Amino acid sequence: MVSVTLSIPEEVHKLMKRFPEVNWSGLVRVCITEKAKKLAIKEEILRQLEKEKKFNEWAVSLIREGRKNR
Repeated sequence: MVSVTLSIPEEVHKLMKRFPEVNWSGLVRVCITEKAKKLAIKEEILRQLEKEKKFNEWAVSLIREGRKNR
């Protein structure tokens, strides 16, 4: 596992010390993991939408051409 060092304001650090029962490292790890997964899903959805966009443009152009020939 890779280690990451974070800088936080002193006020936040003091506030965190008030809650020693919280595993702050684990919490941050979970948050980063969830965010990275959401971004990967978003990226895949955008890739799929880009493929569909080309198809939709093609379909619309066919419909427009068909209407012109009426």
